[in-house]
Amino acid sequence: MTNINKKEPVVRFDGFTDDWEQRKLGDVLENQYNGQTPSRAIASFWNGDINWLSSGELNRGVVSETIEKITEDGKKNANLRIVPKGTFVMAITGLEAAGTRGNCAILGMDTTLNQSCMALFPKKQLLNSRFLFQWYRKVGEEYGLQYTQGTKQQSYNAELLKILPIVLPSVKEQILIADFFDKLDDTIALQERELVLLKEQKKSLLQKMFPKNGSNMPEIRLDGFTDVWEQFKLLEGMEEYTDRVYIEDDTVYNQVSVKNIGEITLRGQQVGAKIGRKRQAKINLTEHPTTLIFTRQTIEQGGIGFAPKSTDGAIVTENMPTISVDTSVFSKDYLTSLFKTTLFRENVILPNIEGGTAQIAIHEDAVLNSELLVPSFGEQKKIGLFFKKLDETINLQERKLETLKNMKKSFLQKMFV
Repeated sequence: MTNINKKEPVVRFDGFTDDWEQRKLGDVLENQYNGQTPSRAIASFWNGDINWLSSGELNRGVVSETIEKITEDGKKNANLRIVPKGTFVMAITGLEAAGTRGNCAILGMDTTLNQSCMALFPKKQLLNSRFLFQWYRKVGEEYGLQYTQGTKQQSYNAELLKILPIVLPSVKEQILIADFFDKLDDTIALQERELVLLKEQKKSLLQKMFPKNGSNMPEIRLDGFTDVWEQFKLLEGMEEYTDRVYIEDDTVYNQVSVKNIGEITLRGQQVGAKIGRKRQAKINLTEHPTTLIFTRQTIEQGGIGFAPKSTDGAIVTENMPTISVDTSVFSKDYLTSLFKTTLFRENVILPNIEGGTAQIAIHEDAVLNSELLVPSFGEQKKIGLFFKKLDETINLQERKLETLKNMKKSFLQKMFV
């Protein structure tokens, strides 16, 4: 819970020592405003050039465009006013949902609002809108649980908003705090854009560095490779194996989960009595150090990957074949990339799907007997290494982004009362 009796944050800018002042939000607001929805039955009210913002578009950041627009007639019909750029807007209905509770934004454009959005206009000599935005991002979840009203749908109204407690420094200090978080937000947004670009680049390269149907060479080649790719059956470098362990009723066993391409983890532990089957298949990395696992029901969604050392000896179900890979024929890193390509999907997945929409499966025999174009082993290794380094760069960017977000979360706790 927010400590409303505390008068000073943990971290402050140099030169500021005065206690923060306990207020109610209504004391520092000049005005509040929420909008309406023009009649949907009248087409001439819609698809105009006036922005119309719904609460679902609030993004806890700066919102700069709206999905829908209305006409001047629609604006008049709903008696709407234009809310100016730079205004703080918050969601006021549907706050029983975690995704909506605490949702807010700063307007990056002039817009009208629907009835689920509330615009707050501070008294400028007491409260800065950007400080209000950062403050509400910190307390919005908690306040949405504590102060809203309703049975099925939790909501604010103008009177409830007025009683929300807020502890404020001077406007000068508010502006410094808002500037600090604006710059941190900009850094996070830049990191997010760079991550999106990297992932889009990888997606594009996965299509261009593997042949499309009808071609025996990819569009993009790494330096030094010009030979055509040759048709291979996967069983030329893979084979299924089935090692088993006798299940003891009172013994605890690790079980395996395939969550995504390359992400095979220990699902957890089960007592033998709950597993039921007396002889159960297991992963054997001692005799088959490069073991590929897929789930028959989810392989088309990416449920395929290599078993890490932590899964050695773990139990797998009959729906999770264990495949031994000959690493003198197939590069492991190359296969990890191949599994994400259109080439693999069109030649291995789609032709071998069995069952209806409710329950589909792809069996290991069909997978191993599938044919697809494969480059020389040397080119496999280079392609695999290329995408491995690209994945490492993406992972590094994701860690940086997570660090920045955690840093911001920490500062929100320490720089607000």
